[in-house]
Amino acid sequence: MTDFSVIIVTRNTRALTCAAVRSVYAAPQPLAKEIIVVDNGSEDDTPQQLPREFPQVKYIRSEKNLGFARANNLGAQQATGEFLVLLNSDARVQPETLGTGIAWMRSHPDCGVAGAQLLNPDGSRQNSIANFPSLATELINKSLLRRLFPRRFPGKEHQLNSPLEVESLIGAFLLIRRETWTHLGGFDERFFFFLEETDFCLQAQRHGWKVMHLPQLQVWHERGRSAAQWPGAARIEYWRSRYQFFRKNRPLLARGVLRCGLGARLAADSLASAVMFVVTLGRSSRWRHQWGVNRALVVWHIRGCPVDMGLPR
Repeated sequence: MTDFSVIIVTRNTRALTCAAVRSVYAAPQPLAKEIIVVDNGSEDDTPQQLPREFPQVKYIRSEKNLGFARANNLGAQQATGEFLVLLNSDARVQPETLGTGIAWMRSHPDCGVAGAQLLNPDGSRQNSIANFPSLATELINKSLLRRLFPRRFPGKEHQLNSPLEVESLIGAFLLIRRETWTHLGGFDERFFFFLEETDFCLQAQRHGWKVMHLPQLQVWHERGRSAAQWPGAARIEYWRSRYQFFRKNRPLLARGVLRCGLGARLAADSLASAVMFVVTLGRSSRWRHQWGVNRALVVWHIRGCPVDMGLPR
């Protein structure tokens, strides 16, 4: 069996994906590895250039966008590794990350999922740990929660120097035990984009595996480059996944409170961004962007949250 399989899902990010692939091949460990790239209907030159530059990569092409969960599941079906490494197309592993991570996982068989410290291109820390969505995390500012309750809501504001058991991880880099993946059946494909890894971590813990943040592993991450192509549509997908997470994992009362709370906040944010858009005569890129995103969310809700709104499928 291959030691690990790296699965990269890409859509119109050929240059970033090639950089991610190179970072894996540059890792100087003696472990047997394979790379699987799942192309979610790219319309750039990915289908022509990536297989030509990396003929050893298993390249799976879909003519449409399958979503992040389904695409990773498709890649995992082709994987032969003892461990699965889910790597975002806009992420790059540091040279020792994979070898160190595999060794740590083998010495800690109770861990089903592990994550790394994500870094901005300038080397500063990104948030790499996520809490399970709750009324607190979704209705109160997350940065405020991290600052007021750092033990309960760990974040980039505090340097971590040793492995830490956490609720969930940011999915730009996930190291997953094959046994865990198989037992859980992979990602829940009802999540199209966002929170599929959060739900997976929750299910892993419910079945007895630990989820660990390993700060000794470092991964560069150009955060949100894929979603930035469609900001309003991507925000719709996040709200859709948030509702799906609550439907699956939270009681009915919490779902109702969430809908009411988010609806009130969206109304207030929309009004504020509309006023600022008018005041700045539409010249402020910040308020043009904010008004566009809020307007898309309002229209989506008015139309009954249809599936045909959001990221291209």
